[in-house]
Amino acid sequence: MVATVALGLLAVRGRGSGGGLAEWSVGGRSLGAVFVWVLMAGEGYTSFSYLGAAGWGYNYGAPVLYVVAYMSCGYAIGYVVGPLLWSYARQHGLVSITDMVAHRYRRPWLGAAIAVLVTVFLLPYIQLQITGMGVVVSTISYGAVSLNWAYFIGFAVTTLFVVVSGLRGSAWVSVMKDLLVIVTLAFLAFYVPLHYFDGYGAFLDRLVEEKSAWLTLPGSGGSPYGEGWFATTTFLNALTVVIFPTTVAGYLGARSADALRRNAMWLPAYNVLLFVPMLLGMAALFVVPGLTGADSNLALFKLVVDSLPAWVVGIVGVAAALSSIVPMAVFMLVIGTMWGSSVFSLVPRWRGVSRAQKTGAQVVVVVAGTLALVLTYAAPNTLVRLSLISYEGMAQLVPMLLVGLVWRRLSFVGALSGLVVGVGVVCGLVFSGRDPVFGVNAGIVALAVNLVVTLVVTYARPADRDERADEDVLARDPVGAAG
Repeated sequence: MVATVALGLLAVRGRGSGGGLAEWSVGGRSLGAVFVWVLMAGEGYTSFSYLGAAGWGYNYGAPVLYVVAYMSCGYAIGYVVGPLLWSYARQHGLVSITDMVAHRYRRPWLGAAIAVLVTVFLLPYIQLQITGMGVVVSTISYGAVSLNWAYFIGFAVTTLFVVVSGLRGSAWVSVMKDLLVIVTLAFLAFYVPLHYFDGYGAFLDRLVEEKSAWLTLPGSGGSPYGEGWFATTTFLNALTVVIFPTTVAGYLGARSADALRRNAMWLPAYNVLLFVPMLLGMAALFVVPGLTGADSNLALFKLVVDSLPAWVVGIVGVAAALSSIVPMAVFMLVIGTMWGSSVFSLVPRWRGVSRAQKTGAQVVVVVAGTLALVLTYAAPNTLVRLSLISYEGMAQLVPMLLVGLVWRRLSFVGALSGLVVGVGVVCGLVFSGRDPVFGVNAGIVALAVNLVVTLVVTYARPADRDERADEDVLARDPVGAAG
């Protein structure tokens, strides 16, 4: 952890402490292909990779494969959407999705309102990373560090890291994290089946014979996650991941649109590694049976701690801890960025003062992290459930942002009406325990209602009067553009 913070400091060395919001939040828009690659890959390799995927593999089996499905589909959509958002932000000097919404609809207060809404939907994801890192720290210390103290350590280290290093530091640490993730997951993929089952053949034979329910949808134990849920969740998350603030932060930090296209082609290869924790979670069914609730997140680490020497447990733990720190850092960073550019810019004396906005953004990082820490203590939940809530809420921004940037006729009132109705529907379904609803993802139901309301209101009202040219309102793919 000390090395992580030191690497973040090294990343910004020589760039001065007085850098503005753009340098801190999107790395000065100068990150090359390798850094953008590892930064965006970090979206898929969080503490979820070690804990949540194994936990759902342990609890349900096949439904967890939705992660591989939606990420692969999302990268394909990102091949088109990434360059659009990158060029739009670069042309108009924007640093977040809230800036884009405010610029598209010419209402600065709308950007501030969206910043507040997005913060609410991102807090569960930060809570997810704090929970994951706490489990890792407590487990690899063999219980010497209590879970509650481990949560606080994860929060404190990540907050310090974000405030000091910004996006550039996260990209640097992502390189170290990815190397460790690849090495440790590759090692565990071979070690666990050999150690506990004498190889994959014996393990898979036993899985088919004794746990066949885990190999088909809807999985085991009366799971509600059947074919309809799998298909709708894959579709919804693939649409949503391309506008997720952390994904967009990776887009906007790129040096060129071509770097984003190359990454979109190669990033799905990372998904191969996700099969490892999923399989090992099912292996844990035979080694550590009886884990229930949030304890199922410990399935993979129970195998590691029980069978490997302490120094190897430490290395695996470092990889898993960094898989929490880097994504959590980027989530906290984008929350601070949104508030700095869209909320604090409304304060008259801070308007146009990048350093003041950056300072305000760093304060918001600390506050958001503290709120997520309190939620971790007060309202714990399983890791996958937390990630699903975040995605279902964020999905309601798809019509306002993506449709709005390619269709000029979309009106402000229509987009806002759809967003309000969509958020209301998804919150009502999720918090009343109706997710899935009729076997499908609650978020896709809310998005469908959102889109219908958006279109009806847009066509029912006169078109917004906007004298700006199309190139100032809509996003265009910079194919063949210089730079």
